[in-house]
Amino acid sequence: MLRIALQMLIGDRAKYITLVSGLAFVSLLFIQQGSVFCGLMLRTAKPIETVGAQIWVADPTLQSIDESKPLLDTDLTRVRSVPGVKWAVPLFMRQTQVRLKTGKFQTVRLFGLDNASLAGRPGKMLEGDTSALNSPDSVIIGKAESERLNSPKIGDTFEINDRLARVVGIADVPRDFLSNPYVYTTYDRALQYSPRQRKQLNFILVQAQDSLDPKELVETIKKSTGLAAYTKADMQWLTIGYYMKNTGIPINIGISLTLVFLVGMAIAGQTFYAFALQNERYFGALKAMGTSSFTLVKMILLQSLTVGIIGYSIGSGAGCLIGWVNQTGRLAFFTPYQLLLISFVITIVICMVSSLISIKRVLQLEPAVVFRS
Repeated sequence: MLRIALQMLIGDRAKYITLVSGLAFVSLLFIQQGSVFCGLMLRTAKPIETVGAQIWVADPTLQSIDESKPLLDTDLTRVRSVPGVKWAVPLFMRQTQVRLKTGKFQTVRLFGLDNASLAGRPGKMLEGDTSALNSPDSVIIGKAESERLNSPKIGDTFEINDRLARVVGIADVPRDFLSNPYVYTTYDRALQYSPRQRKQLNFILVQAQDSLDPKELVETIKKSTGLAAYTKADMQWLTIGYYMKNTGIPINIGISLTLVFLVGMAIAGQTFYAFALQNERYFGALKAMGTSSFTLVKMILLQSLTVGIIGYSIGSGAGCLIGWVNQTGRLAFFTPYQLLLISFVITIVICMVSSLISIKRVLQLEPAVVFRS
């Protein structure tokens, strides 16, 4: 009987292709929209990933990596005195403007690294070396979005706050949510590049002693200093949560995914109903031959499951292909395996719910229908 069900499904080529292509399109849209959402949210935390510090210390009012209240310089000494701290260094991070040779201004994300250790420096250099930051007026440019700075090369110059900045290296850094170029320099030089404020220290980067759990040290820092402290993962989730709460991205993507679900239900439901109408003679004949209702339900569910799996496979494959093609492009795209699982469940749910229409009609079918002209 199950083989007959598959033959009935594939035998009607037009409806079979319509069902598979419709479900493939639904899967593709779901994965594409979900991957864009995941990609955008991950980009909000890219500066934290790029710096790579084990523990971040900030003002207790910190909301995200981009919404921080500066600390007092004496806070650095207080953190260094906490038991279990291997080292603690300052980090300056702020959006500031660069004046290019063309006279145009461009906002950049300026990193001021500890003068001695350069902790938080780029992990991979494409050109030059991070040690060159010790030379006067030197900066390192992130490759991503560097075209906004007219793609500078080593030796090129521009101005930050009316001060000369000379490029001494190009770093391989990811794109972040704000899509501004990264500019690295030393902490003292970063203070000169930025307008003077009463407090300038944005973050304190901390490394725990080797035998100490970073989470345990985080709690110790909080109790000892009254400051906020986060592990790298907690800092990333804090920033992601801030952008999810304070931007319209989750609502917009959520509306898109809801529409995808409804369109998928409409396509699959109508097609399954038309399929049941067209094949009611065959179902009626099977009933007349003594086939039980339970067997007929299994046949319809098998047909539904078959087109769901095939459609999902095609759609998810196309969605992953889009991500692979754009892995070095501007499109924010990340497809976690959880999204693939959710998409699979959604596709199967659409098929199962849509098949209920066919099941209802077949169960109400009179065997005598096979004798009608």
